[in-house]
Formats: sequence, structure tokens, C-alpha cells
Amino acid sequence: MGPVRTVELRPGEESIRLGQLLKLVDAVPTGAQVKDVLVTGDVRVNGEPEDRRGRQVRRGDVVSIAGAEDVRVA
Repeated sequence: MGPVRTVELRPGEESIRLGQLLKLVDAVPTGAQVKDVLVTGDVRVNGEPEDRRGRQVRRGDVVSIAGAEDVRVA
């Protein structure tokens, strides 16, 4: 595992949808492209392939995107 970027959830939030997180960290330029990135199999949550844009990512989860630094949700 290479560098890890930490993304803080807002106070009171318990999770963020995977699609929102990918846009937040600039892994995709637009929401319309989220599904395209997910179907390639290049996104993993806690080491497991994930293709659901609505997947709830919670504190402590690590999202890996091929070609980019990993993202830890805090």
C-alpha cells in the first residue's frame, strides 16, 4: 500500500456514499463518470472489489483506486 489520503466526514455523519467520495477526492471529474470507473474493477473498499456507487463507506474504511493514492475515511 502506498500513500494514504485521509478524508474527514462532517460532524454527525456516519458514512458517505462511494460515488460521492470518488468525486470528493477528484478520482472522477463528474458524477456521470463514477459508474464508468466502478465497472472497470479499479475500485476496492477494504481490499474487496466494489462496483456499487451507493455503497456506504464508513469511518475506518480504506478505498483504493487504481493509479491513485488510497483514501481512508475518518
